[in-house]
Amino acid sequence: MRLHRLTVTAFGPFGGTQTVDFDDLSAAGLFLLHGPTGAGKTSVLDAVCYALYGSVPGARQTGGQGTGLRSDHAAPATRTEVSLELTVAGRRLEVTRQPPWERPKKRGTGTTVDKAQTWLRAYDPSTGVWKDLSRSHQEVGEEITQLLGMSREQFCQVVLLPQGDFARFLRADAEARGKLLGRLFDTRRFADVEKRLAERRRATETRVRAGDAELLADAHRMQQAAGEAMRLPDLTPGEPGLAEAVLGAAAVARSTAREQLTVAECTLAAAESAQTAASRALDAVRELARLQHRFAEARQRAARLEEGAGAFREAQSLMERARKAESVAPALDLREAAEAEHRRAAAAEARARALLPADFADAGAAGLATAARRAAEELGGLDAARRAERRLAELRDERTGLDRQERADADLLQEAEAWLDGWEETRTALQARVDQAQQAAALAEQLAVRREPARQRLAAARLRDQLAGDTEAAVEQVRTAREEALRAKQHWLDLKEQRLAGIAAELAENLAEGEPCAVCGATEHPAPARRVAGHVDREAEERALAAHQRAEEQRAEQERRLGVVREALAAATAEAGDTPTARLAAEAEELEEQYAHARGAAAELHSAQERLRQAGLEHERRVAARQEAAVRAASRVGHRERLDRERTALQEELDRARGALDSVAARAAQLERRTALLQDAADAVRAAEDSARRLKEADARLADAAFRAGFETPQAAAAALLDDASHRELQRRLDAWQHEEAAVRAVLAEADTADAAARPPADVAAAQQTADQAARRLREAASAHDAARRRCAELDRLSARADTAVRRLAPLREQYDRVARMAGLAAGTSADNERRMRLESYVLAARLEQVAAAATVRLRRMSSGRYTLVHSDDRTGRGRSGLGLHVVDAWTGRERDTATLSGGETFFASLALALGLADVVTDEAGGVRLDTLFIDEGFGSLDDQTLDEVLDVLDSLRERDRSVGIVSHVADLRRRIHAQLEVVKGRSGSTLRQRGAG
Repeated sequence: MRLHRLTVTAFGPFGGTQTVDFDDLSAAGLFLLHGPTGAGKTSVLDAVCYALYGSVPGARQTGGQGTGLRSDHAAPATRTEVSLELTVAGRRLEVTRQPPWERPKKRGTGTTVDKAQTWLRAYDPSTGVWKDLSRSHQEVGEEITQLLGMSREQFCQVVLLPQGDFARFLRADAEARGKLLGRLFDTRRFADVEKRLAERRRATETRVRAGDAELLADAHRMQQAAGEAMRLPDLTPGEPGLAEAVLGAAAVARSTAREQLTVAECTLAAAESAQTAASRALDAVRELARLQHRFAEARQRAARLEEGAGAFREAQSLMERARKAESVAPALDLREAAEAEHRRAAAAEARARALLPADFADAGAAGLATAARRAAEELGGLDAARRAERRLAELRDERTGLDRQERADADLLQEAEAWLDGWEETRTALQARVDQAQQAAALAEQLAVRREPARQRLAAARLRDQLAGDTEAAVEQVRTAREEALRAKQHWLDLKEQRLAGIAAELAENLAEGEPCAVCGATEHPAPARRVAGHVDREAEERALAAHQRAEEQRAEQERRLGVVREALAAATAEAGDTPTARLAAEAEELEEQYAHARGAAAELHSAQERLRQAGLEHERRVAARQEAAVRAASRVGHRERLDRERTALQEELDRARGALDSVAARAAQLERRTALLQDAADAVRAAEDSARRLKEADARLADAAFRAGFETPQAAAAALLDDASHRELQRRLDAWQHEEAAVRAVLAEADTADAAARPPADVAAAQQTADQAARRLREAASAHDAARRRCAELDRLSARADTAVRRLAPLREQYDRVARMAGLAAGTSADNERRMRLESYVLAARLEQVAAAATVRLRRMSSGRYTLVHSDDRTGRGRSGLGLHVVDAWTGRERDTATLSGGETFFASLALALGLADVVTDEAGGVRLDTLFIDEGFGSLDDQTLDEVLDVLDSLRERDRSVGIVSHVADLRRRIHAQLEVVKGRSGSTLRQRGAG
């Protein structure tokens, strides 16, 4: 990396624009950056760091997002900007950064904040122009970091060598050195490895403990199932030997359980035999007791039958008399029916006579029938009077209708006269509406002709505006496509150049011993070229070429689309003209409103004509109605006179027919009720006489039937007769006595029952007790057998489960042991790690050893061969080893700590360490060449001889075509170093002055 030019504006102490030409300063190889304290020497280095990384080192990064970098001396309208030209990885780049800027508003008062801006450009030597690469903060940062191969912290330590930091590094303990080296060499991946191993160890240990916990839980279940026959090992989850101990205890428990099962099976077989014998004995005793009880019960039943023999004979006598009385029952039923019918007929006769007038109280059936016929004949004579009464009512209704018609015709005439009086005004108004609607229809036709052109012009104007925006977007897309095509082409050319640079290695791959080289023709190939890191092969070049061709096609497509959009825009502009779209829209809207208004008015034409026609029809109807009403009034006069004459005649006839009642209907209702009462009374008298005759005949038949059945009187026969319930109950008693007698006789006749009665009484309780004891012993034996069988099954199941768990946990245990050993070794806690050195510390120790070796080369020259830096991995106190740093004094041959160096010795030791560290970090970053270095302060502590030696070492860096900038305010250095960059401090801000270069 080589710096060429730095330009700062309104940055730090620089209020205006200042430029540093590093090419001019670097020509001498060694240049001095000096100035009074506070002038801004460090700000020059900050500007370099900010241009590359967008931030400055350490605590100087004040304010959010770099807002604190702005100079307090800058004018309000001047924006802070840093621009740096440099060459890195063979490419000349320009990085420009502008931090956020709070500026005055262009309109109104107050301020506004502009966002940060970043530009990255590359110089094309073939065309001599700068090409834009990116304007993205993230892309520029990633590109710079990738090219330099260093983070900001590494850059500040390697390129901007801060001597104070390295002096503290010399005197620091191992932990402080580890932090600095960790930032420089980015050993976080090794710390992540340690952390990952520790996490894997904890995770594996957790899984092992969980598996052991499950195994112990199964062991406790086996102990619970086995009872006292199993003893668990006194171990906790995770301890060695737990699985073997559990499996051994499980085997012992299974063997004991199987022995207990065999004993339980023998006990169960003996209990089953004893229980079977006891059950048979109990059944025999129960059968003997049943027969003895049956015989005794039969003797008791026979005694009870003997006691009830008299009641049985009496019941037989009652049953015999009831059977004889059953032949008299039909005559009794007939007599009761005749008597009930006679009572009903007599009651009906009494009710009918009570409704008749007093003069009919003693009349017979014939007299009542004759009076009923006379009343019916008189009722038939009232039919003519009824018809006259109905006609009189019709005449009244007809007269009322004539009056109602007369009133309706009067109202109709009044309404017709009122309507006809305003007819001329109504007709004139309706005709005016028809004329207006016809005029509006004509106007609507004229406006309709103008609507479509206005719409087309408005649509063309809108399309014109849309295409104008599309044109701008298409122009931007064409520009973007061109930039993409240029970048793709540059990328392809770069890859092609890199491939050509490494084509020797690609050709060397095809070389074979004894075969001629395709380039030189030699058959011996002593040192064929090898591929280096980042070699570009044919496939990469072809992919870049394909990407370049696709970008070119995309550019052509975007340009074609731009031409199409521009043609459409020209056509739309030609049709719409230059009139603004808003104005055309307003004109079109006004035309639409006029057309809608005219069309709405024209739509009333049909309805106005219809209303005029309807009004004419209404006029004709009103005139006709008025004439018809006059004709109806003349005809009503004669009709009313005829109705009055007919009503008078009918009224005289009705007065004669009504008599003393109010109406003919009332007289007719009176005669109808009288006729019905007389007829009902006559029927009731005849029914009563017939029922009395039938009752007398039934009494004679009943007396004859009772005599033939052997009863002295009908009352005796009725007393002997039983109802159905009494008859069934008596028959049941007789059947039950006979059935009981037969059953007792059969039981007493049984031979086995009589033999059982002759034997001693059976002892059922003793036999039951013996059987219960045998059943209890059988249940206990069965329960013990089931428990033993379940115990064996449960132990077998749990043992198989434990054995499966042990086999499943075996690989996990091996993995845990392996991971635990590796984690302990990486963390420095394992006994195998004798120096207790962590993995990250081990890597840093190797880096520190490289740094010490590189620093020793320059330290020997600075100290005239006296001092040598060496790395020590000895432990300090109780801490860990690996990051010790000692200095070997050649004058004494002793090795001592770097903290014992004097101030001047500490400076050139720190400088040597810084330069050595720069070399190592550069190699670590991928071999990026650092052609420009800065060393900040510390030279004031050196004597003249040591200063000369140090400057000689720095001057020797020019052998590698490097330039070194020394930042110092030591006056003697201004005499020794001719190329100088002076920072001049002033009230309006600092300025830069460059002299003695070139």
